[in-house]
Amino acid sequence: MSVFTSMQKFICVFILFIALFSDAFGQNFTLEGLISDEHHQPISGVAVSVPGSNKIVFTDQDGHFLVESLESGKTTLRFARLGYTTIENTYSIYTSMKINVTLTAEVKQLKEVTIEDDRMEQRNKSESLNIQTVDAAFIQRNLGGSLMKTLERLPGIKTIGIGSGQSKPLIRGLGFNRVVVVDKGVKHEGQQWGADHGLEIDQFAADQVELIKGAASFIYGSDAIAGAIAINPAPVPMPNSIGGSVDLIGKTNNNLLGGSVNFYARNKQWFLDSRFTYQDYGDYRVPTDEVYVYDYQVKLKDNFLRNTAGRETGTHLNIGYVNEHFRSVFYLSNTFSNSGFFANAHGLEPRNVDAVMHDASSRDILRPSQKVNHFKIINRSVLEDGNHRFEGELGYQRNLRKEFSDYVNHGYMPPVYPSFMTIPSDLEREFDKVVYSANLRDRITLGKHELSLGLNGEHQNNGINGYTFLVPAFNQYSVGSFVYDKYRLNDKILLHAALRYDHSRIRMFSYTDWFPSTITSGEVAREEYVVRSSDLKRQFNSLVWSVGANYNLDRFSLKANIGKSFRMPIAKELGANGVNYHYFSFEKGDPSLAPEQSYQADLSLEWKAERWSILLSPFYNYFSNYIYLNPTSGHDTNYGAGNQIFQYAQSKVLRYGAELQFKIKFLKTLNAEVLGEYLSAEQRSGDKAGYTLPFSPPASALFNLTWSPVLKNRPEGTYFSIDCRVTSPQNNIVPPEKKTPGYQLINLQAGTTVKFYNQSLMFSLQAQNVLNTRYLNHTSFYRLIALPEMGRNIVLSIKLPFSNIKNKP
Repeated sequence: MSVFTSMQKFICVFILFIALFSDAFGQNFTLEGLISDEHHQPISGVAVSVPGSNKIVFTDQDGHFLVESLESGKTTLRFARLGYTTIENTYSIYTSMKINVTLTAEVKQLKEVTIEDDRMEQRNKSESLNIQTVDAAFIQRNLGGSLMKTLERLPGIKTIGIGSGQSKPLIRGLGFNRVVVVDKGVKHEGQQWGADHGLEIDQFAADQVELIKGAASFIYGSDAIAGAIAINPAPVPMPNSIGGSVDLIGKTNNNLLGGSVNFYARNKQWFLDSRFTYQDYGDYRVPTDEVYVYDYQVKLKDNFLRNTAGRETGTHLNIGYVNEHFRSVFYLSNTFSNSGFFANAHGLEPRNVDAVMHDASSRDILRPSQKVNHFKIINRSVLEDGNHRFEGELGYQRNLRKEFSDYVNHGYMPPVYPSFMTIPSDLEREFDKVVYSANLRDRITLGKHELSLGLNGEHQNNGINGYTFLVPAFNQYSVGSFVYDKYRLNDKILLHAALRYDHSRIRMFSYTDWFPSTITSGEVAREEYVVRSSDLKRQFNSLVWSVGANYNLDRFSLKANIGKSFRMPIAKELGANGVNYHYFSFEKGDPSLAPEQSYQADLSLEWKAERWSILLSPFYNYFSNYIYLNPTSGHDTNYGAGNQIFQYAQSKVLRYGAELQFKIKFLKTLNAEVLGEYLSAEQRSGDKAGYTLPFSPPASALFNLTWSPVLKNRPEGTYFSIDCRVTSPQNNIVPPEKKTPGYQLINLQAGTTVKFYNQSLMFSLQAQNVLNTRYLNHTSFYRLIALPEMGRNIVLSIKLPFSNIKNKP
């Protein structure tokens, strides 16, 4: 595959920008405006149309709209949104102009979901990347053990499972530091480099989630090679309102009990929104009574996976100020989890596990375990001034992760933990990350152009502690700027072009063993405190770009995008030098690694008929220097207790695949859906040339049938649904991975909404893995020891929202 030279890429992008800007002021006129309610609050999802024509646009989440290609003279516009009185106004158009429109509210809340879906669809038609949006109703209906597990139902999204309550996302087979998670506009920074490190996000606090598949580095910078997951909070409450919700959840497999309580209040301009979440769960069960940890048989009492219990809390407080042109919100959150690791799959000697002690209770949390606390303060502000919309986020995060395990010596470590050590004897590892973030954007409307200028900056301090070593302490900072233009050629065609430059630096600090090692040189042996990691300073620069187009007709839509992304090497890839106790491996970094460079092309084809729709999204991806952990033939006997040595290396990688979504409505109350995905990956150079990449998910398809009866004088929103997931075998692997057989799963869902003291009480019931199927998930953290996934699980969730709105002038 030929790759453009840097000069060729720059010339192509430069020519495209010149072409786009050359038509900034056409002959037709535009009409832009702001639609708000009688309390001066913006209204999203308003349909702005020209009666007698097919011209229609929708307001965005801040109430803005833009009608283009208007001829001079008088034009009538209709403004309609369910829940508000429809009005028509006539305007004299002799130049491009701006207007303000006020709509009066009506009590028609039931149909607001339909308008929300239209707004999401319009946004999707205006973006060249593959974007899928889910709301709070989807999250409640498909509640999994974590937010990422809940999203796994969507094609192209998988997770690396770490137990019943922890997981991390994969987008089209790529994860870890190749997927950016954005929480309230700020990049979420934890210890995402670890396969056993979950995502510290409270799914009850997520109101809307956008999944962006494709080369998104031009927006989010480094790490967005595979895409991004943007988590948005609940919208600002209505003026002069008070309300909230109570969520309750229970699960049978691990006897989980939990709940989340939300309370909000607002006067005309100030509001407060708070939430507290608590979940307590025991060891989870698998459909087998034994597993083999590297050929050693481990018996499971009553099918419980010992020491996988946990507790989680989430505390949230949002305080904000809103007026017609300015909005500023402070988001404070703290998530905490205390959970155990499967006792027989951690450490250097899985046989020395006190099974009687662990099996005495299925709800206690013993060692090995982890405690993770993530604290955030985010300010998100928006200022509107003329044709400018200024947006900004400031963020502070602290991620503190502690891993606990009984002291076991290996290599030259002393057999008894020394009394002079200040590090606790059970603190295996500690990672302490502090992050400061700043984002600034200016969105400018210039004729047919919607121009975005942006600046991002981030600084990290990363400390370590514990009696073992894997990753050195380090500091890093990065700064990037971008320009992104959307150009509406006509009502059907929208063109995109973006250019971004990033600069980053990392400084890693040396680490010396706290114990002496015997070093032999010839016939001379001496004791020495070994330096595991030396001081290292690296800096990286990157220029990335993206071009795309949308073509929208009444029933058919096409979007295409091609772009370049990058990712700077992380500290683990540059400086690792120690035992990974979760993988029974000794991992070594390479301080000379270059930044990853990725080129990706995305295509999306959609056809919508009256009763059915189909969406096909193929992609093609090429890495010129993919960073991967390469298993070598060596074994470390000095420090790794004879474990195999894995060395970070780089190679060329080619990936391609597609997602398919097909929906059909047989009857007014009966519909079906098919979701499919396929991925192929191959290393084209290096020691593993010809092999695939680790954690490459096999092809799979999900078949759904849903019945939504409409019953008179009965509960509303009732549904009964069945999912059948068919997953093919994964025989294309890279050692030390093992082939994974295919499987089929049956899941059931049901739900309804009943009135309770004039409030809507929502019930959702799931039966996951109904047949208690024993199967292996190829992307699971525990796949290497052939540990099957969770068995049958009944999930009941109840949501009771409550509100009281007083309309005051």
